[in-house]
Amino acid sequence: MKKKCKKIKMMLAASLALFLTGCAASASQSKPPEPEKKKSQSNSQSESGETIHLRYGITGWKVYEALLKASGLDDFKGYDVEYFVFQGGNLCMEALASDQIDVTGTSEIPPIAASMAQGGGNFKIILVNSSSPQNQEVVALKTSGIKSITDLKGKRVGYIKNTTAHYFLNKMLKKEGLSWNDIKPVEITTADGVTALISGEIDAFASYGNSINAAKANGAVTIGNAVNILSGNFPFEISNTVLKDEKKTEAIADYYARVQKAYEWAETHLEEWAKIQAEPTGTTYEESLDLLKRTYEDRGYLYRSIEIDDKVIASEQNVADSFYELNVLDKNIDVSSFYDKSFYKKYEKARNNLK
Repeated sequence: MKKKCKKIKMMLAASLALFLTGCAASASQSKPPEPEKKKSQSNSQSESGETIHLRYGITGWKVYEALLKASGLDDFKGYDVEYFVFQGGNLCMEALASDQIDVTGTSEIPPIAASMAQGGGNFKIILVNSSSPQNQEVVALKTSGIKSITDLKGKRVGYIKNTTAHYFLNKMLKKEGLSWNDIKPVEITTADGVTALISGEIDAFASYGNSINAAKANGAVTIGNAVNILSGNFPFEISNTVLKDEKKTEAIADYYARVQKAYEWAETHLEEWAKIQAEPTGTTYEESLDLLKRTYEDRGYLYRSIEIDDKVIASEQNVADSFYELNVLDKNIDVSSFYDKSFYKKYEKARNNLK
């Protein structure tokens, strides 16, 4: 069993979740660790002759860089992009707060915690990516006899604190007339959660991304799926400093317009894109293609950048209210102050310029 658990941990350590939904929500005031950097060079300069430099904070692998290259849309005009890789969305938000980066993307959770930091986190959400929240599940071993969320009463349930897993597990319990107090919650990491489930240390596991794939590969089955619980909204944030910089915001608008067009390319090249993303996400080609197909079938698209409206803000508010209910937050938060709707016109203009 020890050898098997070690193998699973090594597999998970080599892979990173496809989505940003698992980003942690804690807002430590300590300085973020020095991130990994990677710059994509601009092919031309701006009209003034000066190249604008964008610092992009990301988690996981450099998915946009790979996608833009594959689709032939990485010929940036007048700007270049330097990628800073962090271990979680909370660290991206800390870097944004201290102006170490210009722009980032997270799940709905990190901005909530960041807003409680000194100065309100120094950020605004300017755009939202909509995608299907696949591989967000509660799983249990097939041999456990646990077949539904109602069977979790009195059971040891592993979850990753302050993440989407924490959020959707609570929602699933409430839907079945249970509360957080009806289970024995166990705070755990994604890798340790898989090994704990297989070894019988926990009875079920709420998680996301590749940890779900790993659990299923070792005899786990789905007892709860969060596709209809999570909004699939992933905010893009920029610093308040950058928001005042007209040239940088225009460059960011062009960048996101290219990402949107690149995903439209991927929708007609699913097999090619599946091959590209399989290795960096630690999945097989078949698993990668299956995930892409499920994502597309659920929404009718892989990715859409959407305008900020009341529905988007209400979704974020619902997350904040849930974490307050779970005593993760000391006070309830009005999330409407996070958003800036002025950027979307620049994004639309950039989209039109690419046609």
